[in-house]
Amino acid sequence: MSTSIGERQYPSGSPVKLAFLGLGVMGYPMAGHLSRAGHTVTVYNRTTAKATAWCAEFQGDHAKTPREAATNADFVIACVGNDDDLRSVVLGNDGAFAGMRKNAIFIDHTTASADVARELYAAAGNLGLDFVDAPVSGGQAGAVNGALTVMCGAQPETFDLAKPIIENYARAITLMGAPGSGQLCKMVNQICIAGLLQGLSEAVAFGKTAGLDMHKALTVIGQGAAQSWQLDHRGTTMIDNKFDFGFAVDWMRKDLGLVLDEAKNNGSSVPVTALVDQFYADVQRMGGGRWDTSSLITRLQK
Repeated sequence: MSTSIGERQYPSGSPVKLAFLGLGVMGYPMAGHLSRAGHTVTVYNRTTAKATAWCAEFQGDHAKTPREAATNADFVIACVGNDDDLRSVVLGNDGAFAGMRKNAIFIDHTTASADVARELYAAAGNLGLDFVDAPVSGGQAGAVNGALTVMCGAQPETFDLAKPIIENYARAITLMGAPGSGQLCKMVNQICIAGLLQGLSEAVAFGKTAGLDMHKALTVIGQGAAQSWQLDHRGTTMIDNKFDFGFAVDWMRKDLGLVLDEAKNNGSSVPVTALVDQFYADVQRMGGGRWDTSSLITRLQK
């Protein structure tokens, strides 16, 4: 089998030229997996020191601008903070689109709005480029272990070309539909997580107040219908009041803001999500903006 981009043919699994924009807690290890797979990787990060550190750890180069990083790349991949951050590395004279060659593919792993995904898909098309919105789930551990879940919005033929690249750091990759669909699916994911964590917080706080051995209690209920990833991976740390790791409250509030905006636009009712968003605002006021999202329990403890 071969992968085709424009007139170029790539035997399946063969190295390609890549650019990776954004070396945060997710992007840094994701770009590392691509380098270890033998691809030619040029990275860009707003803070040059992080790009320099990445190059010292992995095989690759770093560029001064997104445009320079994207020049002649077959795929350009981004994992940045929000809609504005994404536009800043994509658009303008120094943006990636200005450096990409025709038929190259931009893969965006930022958790952003569906609107910006559709906007950049249209802008890419006008330049003869392809675009995939591909937000991820699995957190920093998933990125480090190459075990992310990726939900994609793209044209089917573009998805087929991008999938072998994404497989370097993901265990599950699904095409959800047209551009923007990946971001909508990530919103569904965050709605679920918000509700699960609030329920788990209330359960742990209730059990501790009632005098139960909560380590034993979670072991028991984790064998039944209450089992979830959050219970398995965050229940014990919640009991022990450990929150200096994982997906930060500040990031979750950004994501839930996207959910609430989209719900307002499409007429959905998300009352529990709106309430949990306010609970996270309480945690921020407690100084917990960088705590893990499981820190919701801190509001309930006596």
